[in-house]
Amino acid sequence: MYEMLLSGDGCSMSERKIVFNKPITITIDGKKCEGVFGDTILDIARKNDIYIPTLCYLTKLTPIASCRLCSVEVEGIDGYVLSCQEKAVDGAVVKTNSLELFKYRQNIMKLYDVNHPLQCGVCDKSGECELQNKTLEFAVSSQEFSAVEQKRKNKKWGILGYDPYLCILCERCVHTCNEVIGSAALYIKPGGYNSTIDIKMSRCEQCGDCISVCPVGALVSNAYKYTSNAWEAKQIPSTCSHCSSACALYYDVKHAGIKNPGKKKITRVTNDFEFSYLCGAGRFGFSFENLNKSDESEFTRAVEALKKAKTIKFNSYITNEEALILQRLKEKLGLKLVNEDAKAYGEFLKAYSSVTGSLLYSGDSKDISQSDYIILIGSRIARDNPGIKYNINMAVKKKKAEFIYMHPIDDISLKNKYTQFVKYEVESEEAVIAMLAYFLLKDKDLPKTIKNFLDELDIGYLSGESSVGEEEIELMIKKLHRKKNKILLIGSDIYRQKRAVNIAKLVGIIEKYAGFKVVLIPSQTNSFGVSLICDLDDSEEGFVVGYNEKGDFTIASFGEPDFNVGALNQQEGTFVSVNKQVVNLNVALNYDGYFLFDIANVILNEDKKYTIEFTKELPIEKGFRAIEFDELKNGFDKNGNDLRGYELKNIEVSIDEIKLDEIDELDSFNGTIIYRCEPLHQFNKWTSKSLLLQSDTHLRGSENFAKAAKIKAGDMVEIEYNGFKVVRKFKVDSSIKGTIALYPTFDNGLIDDKINNGYRFKKVTIKKVEAQ
Repeated sequence: MYEMLLSGDGCSMSERKIVFNKPITITIDGKKCEGVFGDTILDIARKNDIYIPTLCYLTKLTPIASCRLCSVEVEGIDGYVLSCQEKAVDGAVVKTNSLELFKYRQNIMKLYDVNHPLQCGVCDKSGECELQNKTLEFAVSSQEFSAVEQKRKNKKWGILGYDPYLCILCERCVHTCNEVIGSAALYIKPGGYNSTIDIKMSRCEQCGDCISVCPVGALVSNAYKYTSNAWEAKQIPSTCSHCSSACALYYDVKHAGIKNPGKKKITRVTNDFEFSYLCGAGRFGFSFENLNKSDESEFTRAVEALKKAKTIKFNSYITNEEALILQRLKEKLGLKLVNEDAKAYGEFLKAYSSVTGSLLYSGDSKDISQSDYIILIGSRIARDNPGIKYNINMAVKKKKAEFIYMHPIDDISLKNKYTQFVKYEVESEEAVIAMLAYFLLKDKDLPKTIKNFLDELDIGYLSGESSVGEEEIELMIKKLHRKKNKILLIGSDIYRQKRAVNIAKLVGIIEKYAGFKVVLIPSQTNSFGVSLICDLDDSEEGFVVGYNEKGDFTIASFGEPDFNVGALNQQEGTFVSVNKQVVNLNVALNYDGYFLFDIANVILNEDKKYTIEFTKELPIEKGFRAIEFDELKNGFDKNGNDLRGYELKNIEVSIDEIKLDEIDELDSFNGTIIYRCEPLHQFNKWTSKSLLLQSDTHLRGSENFAKAAKIKAGDMVEIEYNGFKVVRKFKVDSSIKGTIALYPTFDNGLIDDKINNGYRFKKVTIKKVEAQ
């Protein structure tokens, strides 16, 4: 029976469907263990705290089955069975440990150790090397095997270094690059015993996740190599502060050396590679601490500046606790709080919630990775939020998901992922989502007001003006056949669109009546948290204090502000991530200076010693909990669940009578158009400080754009928008199609760049200027 079920022989399709939904019980080492059909033996063993050794296996990957250390004995089966890929069968009796299995695994380790260089003393992986650990675990004290060593060359692949002598060809890096990151840059170059890992550099994103999963020292960061031993550093659990994925990470911190007594430095960033991932910004963009501090006289001036301020202008790269401080300053002083990013996001969320009846949207990143049908609109996601891109890739690779990407600009990094690209005209998002709602819902039983609205849509007009053919939408609908886990992803282009409120209601209707889950991807790290905590205003007035933004008086953790405060890797607090989770960050480096709460203490008559004393005071009516910061957990459990912080409570909100405005007439968006978009792994003023993430600041466009703007590659050009002027070098980028150029803002420091405000697409004037 066991062999029959393994092969599928003798079972009809309907019988197999029943089988795979049925609970099962197997016996492992004499212990009764429960699971469901579809679980592997290794899955069930781990859920029941039974150890089976592995070397190539990672939970986040499909089984690689190259190391064979996970082999077990199954009663009634000759030979050993690979527990990582073998589906468990009800009633099976499994033995994970025996003298024969130990010797078998010991011989595997001897083969891995053949000619492996004995350079543990200088190897970056020493102390956390899985080959080292398994060699000791299986008592490899002698070597009976040998092989003729092959000549191999060390490689440098940008920020990555590869030593083929240390490589054990476990294939973890290759599978991670393909299944999680989606670049498919790494591959095995065959050659028998001389096989190595090789790379297609044009595809490599330099994210470093291959370094993380490498069990030995074969893949390393060139910047970290030979700089530290693993055991010298203290690992501090925290959260990445660069985008709203807010990925879990660890800062490795050690003494800064004899020239800087008492000082500490971050040597590298790591992650729990079994379950999680990091993009290049999270892994290499850690050197953004503030090295400057203000004195007591400057502190006095900062207090006085806030007391006379009419407006505080800030962005969403702050903690929830700092947002709460700013809100209380507003209430105390009667000033305005201006944060265009969070204001736009909050207004969109509010309009969406008025239709769905829930404070929060319905989906998260796990839903994305488990989805079989994904629509993404309004984001160049590979640049805006790599974590979401990774989840999309996992759905495509593992769930064979249909992925429809909708945007005015194609993205070459998504071409091996999307099954359909739908190009629409700039500023036509309302028309596109209205068409989508029409085709998804036209045959549904709907409230009369919604039915009338959809019936009155002029689909021909919307199609013509948006340049999205009705046949394109119909093709999208056909791909929905038999799809069960549908998700709609909304990007930051849409929140600042002039018709954002109407679009939000349409998105809510699609969720409510078409069976889609929805994720409203926050555009900055804590856009979500700030929008919940702060009562934000539309515009500034009077004397402006800027918090990490340009003001009449500027308080910031970078540049040359009027008053210095600690950066996000120098303080504690929380963010709200795209997963609606309140996640905690911890101090990596001490800051012997002031923080925002120091100023607030004076003005609010508080006596708090730390920012995190505000954590338990975050607004419960917005889904937060009255929990002390020190009670928040870190890390992952054995099933890969993120233990950081807590999930926001999804509070019911009143549902308004659904009133949809007529679709606005579509203006022509002709002329020279640029799109605000950062280079890979650059997000903001803090990533720009990293020495490992240096990116050019060019305006990038196609040959067609250059012809339309009457410029050529290498020209210095002046870009003008509403009186604001900036000079950039122009670069022709063959990966960009059409007549829209990509404009970066990450390097602008404390400049008040007006292109950074409002809708991400801008009509601008461009002219060539002489190089300065």
